[in-house]
Formats: sequence, structure tokens, C-alpha cells
Amino acid sequence: MSIRKVNLVNNEYYHVFNRGNSKQKIFHDNEDCFHFMGLMFACNSENNFRMFGLGVKESPYDFERGKQLVSIGSFCIMPNHFHILITQIEDGSISKFMQKLTTAYVMYYNKKYKHTGGLFEGKFKSEHVSEERYLKYLFSYIHLNPIKLIQKDWKEVGVKNKKETLEYLYNYQYSSYLDYLGIERIQNNILNKETFPKYFPNKKSFTKEIFEWLNYNK
Repeated sequence: MSIRKVNLVNNEYYHVFNRGNSKQKIFHDNEDCFHFMGLMFACNSENNFRMFGLGVKESPYDFERGKQLVSIGSFCIMPNHFHILITQIEDGSISKFMQKLTTAYVMYYNKKYKHTGGLFEGKFKSEHVSEERYLKYLFSYIHLNPIKLIQKDWKEVGVKNKKETLEYLYNYQYSSYLDYLGIERIQNNILNKETFPKYFPNKKSFTKEIFEWLNYNK
């Protein structure tokens, strides 16, 4: 495994992401996306765990994690990549978490699809978030990513149908968007909102931010 050139600093915020090798699709159906989200919960632990994969009845959310490796503020899974807003608790814990997460998903993926060779495009990418304005922006950027699936040029020309777009986001289950809307679901447990600035103390403040971005037209 390659060595990261820049050390990740404790209590700093990072936007981490990775995509499929050669931009290939790595999440093909509901099962893949829900499995990856379950791994985001279970892999966030210093404890080792038995891989949760095909045919395993236990829920990853029942795993006794003990001490966590990282705090997760938001996430989004797209067909060929993913985004996570994250901060680490101890030295090296982001790298350890990401290694556990991607290794576990590759094992699941290879078994399900009888796949060989590299799945991800090398080591995960990380972007240090040093400005508060940019940190707040990332919550919107990550949660609005799925709009590209129904309108690729929305950032350039604006959203063509806001009602349809909001309905699509509401029905898109593979991000933390629903968790910020206050929807009760098991995936709420992935997030550690208390570790991040309270930009959105309630559904109304979060929705207002999203509306502002959807109304933005270059």
C-alpha cells in the first residue's frame, strides 16, 4: 500500500473521496449502496469484525464498535464514486478507517460480481478543509451530488425543475441528506453530528441552505 505524503491532522476536517478504477461503476444496486453504508458504521471501530457480506443475516449496525476511529459529518454514494466529510480522532485513524472500509467493500464486491483486479482508483483522495465557509459549502456540495444523475449541467444552467429535483433528493437513500431532514432510519447512526459545527441545528435551517443552492443559477 502506498504511503500518504501528507499526514492527516487530528481534529481537522477532511473531504475524502474515491471512485471506481477507470471511472467504472462500483455501486450497481440498492444492496451495494446499503452494504457500503453498513460498512461505514461497522468499520468505524478499533475492534475487528467478521465481514458482513452476502448471505450474512446479522446487521452491521448491531456490531459493538467500542471506540470509534473517526467522526463522520456527511456522506454520499454515487454509482462510480463516494464522498465522506470526516475528521479523525487519533493519529492515522482516517487512513485506518478508509483501509478497513474499502477492503471490506472490495471483498464483498469481488464475491458478488466475481470480479478480479483493482476496484478503486488507487488510494483514497483527501482534501483538507481549512476555511469554515468551505466546510459549510461541503455539506451542500455532498448532499446535492445526486442531482447530476438527473441533470448533469445543473450547476452551469441552474435546476430546470426544482420540485422534481427535491423529490429526487428525498427519494435518494444513499446519502446523509435524509438524516439532516430528520428522517428516522438506521443510517442515522453513521453520523457524528456533534463533532461538526452546528450549521444546521434543525430541518428548517438545512432546507433553507439547500433551497439557496438550488435557486443559484450561474
